[in-house]
Amino acid sequence: MSSTPNWLERSLYPLLVLTTAGMVGALWLIFLHAPEEKVMGAVQKLFYFHVPAAIMTYAAVAVLLIGSIAYLWTRDVRWDNLSIAATECGLFFCGMVLITGPIWGRPAWGVWWTWEARLTTTLVLWILLAAAILVRSYADNRELGARLASVLGILAAIDIYIIRKAVEWFRGMHPTVFKPGAERDVDPAIGQAFGATSLVFILLFLLLLAVTYREAQLRDRAERLTQALGR
Repeated sequence: MSSTPNWLERSLYPLLVLTTAGMVGALWLIFLHAPEEKVMGAVQKLFYFHVPAAIMTYAAVAVLLIGSIAYLWTRDVRWDNLSIAATECGLFFCGMVLITGPIWGRPAWGVWWTWEARLTTTLVLWILLAAAILVRSYADNRELGARLASVLGILAAIDIYIIRKAVEWFRGMHPTVFKPGAERDVDPAIGQAFGATSLVFILLFLLLLAVTYREAQLRDRAERLTQALGR
């Protein structure tokens, strides 16, 4: 097992500083620069967090799919560590989607939760990601847990496709945020705030992925040293 790459170690602190600075700027754009939506008011500000969180959930599951397939093919634990990192990131961002979505939708739907197609399939995604973490804890050994988690990771990727198609297939209530040609009617300040927040979420995703991958690598190294000392 190789240790954490030097370039990854060196990138963590600059990435942390850049993400923190970006967050400050994005929050200023969201709450002080971008106007409030006329109908929904201040609650519409959740849009700037909900949509980027959904995009980062998709990105995390894409990384998870790569790690899962690569691990099942090679049995290299470095790919499994990448899957672990992607799973934890995906769970975090998916949880953010499930929290901000109902709060944002409450004024529109009149209820906190409805079994609307996209909401339900997103909840299924969260459960799959949580299960991928749990099976590692309860499996008899590391390899078995990694294999089971990899299968769940592939299922999570399939569910992403279902989420994307849910509104079309099931005629759900979930709104379309940007329709073709609608950008002409959007206040430039809204586009600026959304673009800045999306960039910050990308940086946050990369930071969390790097930190959790590093943690998984270090945990593996500690286990190997413990086993060596036990012999």
